[in-house]
Amino acid sequence: MRVAVLATGGKDSTLALYKVLKAGYEVKCLVSMVPLREDSWMFHYPNMHLMDLFAEAVGLPLVKGETTGMKEVEVEDLRRIIAKLDVEGLVCGAIASNYQKMRIEQICRQLNLECIMPLWQQNPYEILVEILDLNFEVVITGVYAYGFSKEWLGRRIDLETVKALADLNRRFGVSLVGEGGEYETLVLDAPFFRKRLKIVEAETVWKGQSGYLLVKRAVLEDKPK
Repeated sequence: MRVAVLATGGKDSTLALYKVLKAGYEVKCLVSMVPLREDSWMFHYPNMHLMDLFAEAVGLPLVKGETTGMKEVEVEDLRRIIAKLDVEGLVCGAIASNYQKMRIEQICRQLNLECIMPLWQQNPYEILVEILDLNFEVVITGVYAYGFSKEWLGRRIDLETVKALADLNRRFGVSLVGEGGEYETLVLDAPFFRKRLKIVEAETVWKGQSGYLLVKRAVLEDKPK
C-alpha cells in the first residue's frame, strides 16, 4: 500500500515511520506541516526547519505545507496537502490524543484513505522502552509543563531520562510520551536512517516556566558501516 507519513522529526512519528517501513508499506513521502505560531493545536512547532535534513537522513521525499496553526483551520490546511498526493493511506504517530486522532480520521474519510496509527493506545512506558531498545537517538527540544526545567532541553532520552519522566508522571501527571504537548523531541538517528543528524549550534529559548531548544545549525554525518 502506498502511504504518506505525517512527520515532525519527533520520536512518535519516527517510530510510526519505522513500523510501517518494517511492515512493508510503500512510503511515498513524509508530510510536514509548519505552523506559523508556537501554540498550534495539531502540529509540532520547535525546529520544523530541520525537516529537509531529516528527510534526507531517512532517504525519503518531503512534502511541506505552512499552516496558520489556528484551531480547525490547520486541519483543512493539512487536508489540502494530502489531497494532492498519490497515496492510499495516511500514517500518524498519535498515541492517546483523541483530538488528533479524530481529525486525521476525518481527513482520511474525506479523501477515501486508510488511516494507519501504529502506536495508538500502546502503553507509553513500553513505547519509550522500545525506542531505547531500537537505539533511537532522541533529544528533548521543548518542555511545556509544570515539573520541567531549562535543564531538560537537549537532554537525551536514555534509561535515566525515562525514570525521570516516570517520576514527573507520578508527581505532576505529565504524560510519559508527552502526548498532551508536555514535551517535544527530535530524533537524530535510528536504525533505518541513512545518515545521522548532528546539532552544531543551538540556543535555549526560555519563557517563564517553559521553553525550547532552537537548533540554529545542524549537519548530516555518515554512519559507521
